[in-house]
Amino acid sequence: MIKEKEAYNNSNIMVSIFILTYNQEHYIAQTIESILNQKTNFSFQLVIGEDCSSDRTRAVCEKFAGNYGNKIKLLPSPEKNIGLIANYIRTIKECDGRYIAICDGDDYWIDPLKLQKQVDFLENNLDYSIVHTALKFLYPNGDLDVFSAPDNLYYNEFKDLIYSNFIFSVTVLFRNIQFNEPLPQWLEQYSYGDWPTYLWTIKDGGKIHYIEDITAVYRKNIGISYKLKDWYSDDLNIRKNILSDVHFNKHTEIISKCIFEKECGLFLAYNRDKKLKEAFKLFIQLLKKEKGKLSLTKLYLHSLKKAF
Repeated sequence: MIKEKEAYNNSNIMVSIFILTYNQEHYIAQTIESILNQKTNFSFQLVIGEDCSSDRTRAVCEKFAGNYGNKIKLLPSPEKNIGLIANYIRTIKECDGRYIAICDGDDYWIDPLKLQKQVDFLENNLDYSIVHTALKFLYPNGDLDVFSAPDNLYYNEFKDLIYSNFIFSVTVLFRNIQFNEPLPQWLEQYSYGDWPTYLWTIKDGGKIHYIEDITAVYRKNIGISYKLKDWYSDDLNIRKNILSDVHFNKHTEIISKCIFEKECGLFLAYNRDKKLKEAFKLFIQLLKKEKGKLSLTKLYLHSLKKAF
């Protein structure tokens, strides 16, 4: 690895790896080192969005940036903590590469050929826009589990990803379309940005490929993202924003179908949790716009009966 101090140069960057970090002084060095250890026949950069940490995270990042100035773009520290999504948006805007990879400040890569394999695939398969891989889960007690991919994960597209985010960000590489098509402004109101970014990337086409190789480790049950609440509500509202966004007009039918099914799932969950008023209110809203009123009513009554 190059250790000389060099001025940052953004020319001919193939991959930008963006790291979001906040109060992760115990993990961030391992994260950065695992990326610097990548073996590639192309240039890549690390773009680090450090969000005004109260521990030594910033100092660790500054030390790496001082030693690897040719590879690391450390963004200025905000005057105060700006939060996950604001940090996400400012950091992804600074990615100069043809492709973007993500590695959060408490995760790390274990395959030194991760980027090379993924870039080779996307360079040779222009009908694909996203590639992701297998990974391991690391638990607080030190246990490691290998993620077992379902059979339907190997080749996917927009109609699959709109239903659920099956891509672990620590494993992903995707085409950088942000230069010409900046992320939509409605993204700023949510608590995370990776899944909407993937959907934005493939809104005009582009398939998703899964590689079986284990390339990364994702820490489970720790960190900022683990503490976020209202994931289900955010997922549903993101889909509603996508539905009303003209850039996604070609997917209107599948988005509408997905929203309806997710809202049905929500009133089922409300009844299961004895939140009967919320369930009834949502049921009435769906009843007004759904053609299959009889089947919807049967579903609601069945879930209500099971609640008692």
